[in-house]
Amino acid sequence: MPDKKLFAIFGNPVKHSRSPLMHNHVFKKLDFNACYTRIHLEEGSRLRETFFAQKLQGANVTVPHKEAAYKACDEVRGFAKEIGVVNTLINENGRLIGYNTDADGFLFAIETFADIRKVLIIGAGGTAKALSMRLKAEGLEVDVLNRSEGNLAYFKDCGFETYTWDSCPIKTYDLIVNTTSAGLSDDALPAPLELLEALLKHSSYAADAIYGKLTPFLQRCKKMNITYKDGADMLLGQGVLANDYFTNKAFTLHEIQDVMKESFSF
Repeated sequence: MPDKKLFAIFGNPVKHSRSPLMHNHVFKKLDFNACYTRIHLEEGSRLRETFFAQKLQGANVTVPHKEAAYKACDEVRGFAKEIGVVNTLINENGRLIGYNTDADGFLFAIETFADIRKVLIIGAGGTAKALSMRLKAEGLEVDVLNRSEGNLAYFKDCGFETYTWDSCPIKTYDLIVNTTSAGLSDDALPAPLELLEALLKHSSYAADAIYGKLTPFLQRCKKMNITYKDGADMLLGQGVLANDYFTNKAFTLHEIQDVMKESFSF
């Protein structure tokens, strides 16, 4: 019997991650000889050495290490190459190959939202980069809102309208997306309450990349009767694509999705 393959998720924090449950359920049900665990990583600069020290065959990467993962790769393929953000790693004969499955996972998540044309993304990290570029490629108009100017240069260079909390006008958006970690382990909002409520009043839908809890952002959306989603569908979508890489296309995407979806009831 071939050796069991080991996979992991890197993040800080990472103890909340459902990824081990999702991927291990697929490995077990589809009889793939592998195991998936969590690795709490303080320093993104140590990702590569930790990956190989743990003898991993692949990994997912969550906040705040997605850009560090890009730098750690020997080769980056597909959409990840355009945006400089990697959330899926594969050990290909000792070479670290990077992919991004976040953006397509998000498109999967918002399929039920009708007539989305204009989107506001809150945050300017790796997830915001992936989503903004993918949505733009789909022909949507995307603006980016962040606490400060510092991380907005990338988005300006890519042609997006960008705002800080102090400069953001109240405009109409079909969808507002929180990509920050606000509300993950605290009661913080991704923007000041007054600004957030004014923007939400003019929006139809909201989404949060955080899953497994009703964040303060989504609580506000619920109170205002705005249709919303947490990050669970996005997590499922990106997880299916990542597992396809992990298992080297041994199964169809539908097979993986059907089994992985079961894990959300645990």
